[in-house]
Amino acid sequence: MEERVVSQAAYGEDDHAESSIRPLDFDQYIGQEKVKKNLEVFIEAAKMREESLDHVLLYGPPGLGKTTLAMIIANEMGVNIRTTSGPAIERPGDLAAVLTALEPGDVLFIDEIHRLPRSVEEVLYPAMEDFCIDIIIGKESTARSVRLDLPPFTLIGATTRAGMLSSPLRDRFGVHSRLEYYKEEELSKIVARSGELMGVVMEEKAAMEMARRSRGTPRVANRLLRRVRDFAQVEGSGEISIELADSALENLQVDRLGLDEIDHKLLRSIIEKFRGGPVGVEAVAATIGEEANTLEDVYEPYLMQIGFLVRTPRGRRVTPLVYEHLHMEVPDNE
Repeated sequence: MEERVVSQAAYGEDDHAESSIRPLDFDQYIGQEKVKKNLEVFIEAAKMREESLDHVLLYGPPGLGKTTLAMIIANEMGVNIRTTSGPAIERPGDLAAVLTALEPGDVLFIDEIHRLPRSVEEVLYPAMEDFCIDIIIGKESTARSVRLDLPPFTLIGATTRAGMLSSPLRDRFGVHSRLEYYKEEELSKIVARSGELMGVVMEEKAAMEMARRSRGTPRVANRLLRRVRDFAQVEGSGEISIELADSALENLQVDRLGLDEIDHKLLRSIIEKFRGGPVGVEAVAATIGEEANTLEDVYEPYLMQIGFLVRTPRGRRVTPLVYEHLHMEVPDNE
């Protein structure tokens, strides 16, 4: 997949930069007020009972702060956190090694938990419910099952595709929290906070302009801030004015709604080659040289959120808003 400045995925140096400005507690965490308020109650109740927090499922589009929330939960509980991902746990033995290394009360964070192999998932069930696992020792006729007790722990699973979780796994999470796209005002505060931590001086209007083009996503907002800062240092005085922010964002080919050239390519392909749709996702993917899963996970959620794309039983279809945004005439069949 082509690398995009507005991608919600973390990559390269930005992944390290993101950790340096990551909030450490709920007071520093901006947005997701309902989720945050509920988690604060659950954490306080668990601490009052001197128990581990119930298992937590965090789901929603990428880049909205699931990893950050997991780290804050561990920090608020006063315990250590161990992080891994679904694709990294290939065999039941891999999971057993992680679980047996946990200390009482620890948090285990599994990102992309929907990608756990089914054999691994089945080992996770008793671990979540009864804090024990059954492992097989030996082979064939000498094989025997041994039960290992685990210390009480909290599993935090994160996923962008909650519908792909099996029902038995989903039902074992006591807390389900959906993260929503951020409002522009919240993103503006995030940009201002990040700029302060990075030592960047910027106008309030510049922070709002970056927020407006951040696709409702803090990760994108922080990435745009770092790139605009580069332009400010090289082509300006180092201070980010609204004029410099506008110019830098135009150079980055991020338009007023946060759409980049790849979004434009996708939308134009549906209009020009499929008469605006409906068209199947596989056909669109082949036309623009992307995988269908990438379209569904990366591109489509935001385009649907802003009302540019709709899914119908017959496929994807662009809305009249797209023609207006791209300064194109709406065809008669619209």
